Amino acid sequence: MKKDIHPKYQPVVFLDSSSQDKFLIRSTMTSKETIQWEDGNEYPLIKVDISSYSHPFFTGQMKYVDTAGRVEKFQKKYNWAKRGEKS
Repeated sequence: MKKDIHPKYQPVVFLDSSSQDKFLIRSTMTSKETIQWEDGNEYPLIKVDISSYSHPFFTGQMKYVDTAGRVEKFQKKYNWAKRGEKS
């Protein structure tokens, strides 16, 4: 194997922004943000919109998540908001 070509594999904390749950896992992802974990050590913090804590498949509950306004952007792009209105 060649040296120094593989990304650093390190412990990282993922934060589910919809449920505010956190979990520590090893990953090659990096971040400038850090968080202090329960063991007292600081780890890079990666924020995600959906994880197994909030995904409908794992929770059994349907939940609408639109953090970036994607639906409104799509409706505006294709002028869907005005289709129901009569001119």
